[in-house]
Amino acid sequence: MAHAILLEAALSFLGLGVQPPTPSWGLMISEAKALMYFEPWLITIPGIALFLLVLSINLVGDGLRDVTAPENRS
Repeated sequence: MAHAILLEAALSFLGLGVQPPTPSWGLMISEAKALMYFEPWLITIPGIALFLLVLSINLVGDGLRDVTAPENRS
């Protein structure tokens, strides 16, 4: 799931993903490139949100795997 989210964001950043007006974090970062030096939060906030989403999905997945995996139970 996290891989698919990162792939969509990367494709949108490159201009190959969803097209405006559909919202996408990759598209938001791509459109804010021109304003990076004057308004850095336009890149920082979507980047941090994307990072936290992917991190949380990975941590939840690891936790579920640890709880449900029979080979890890003693």
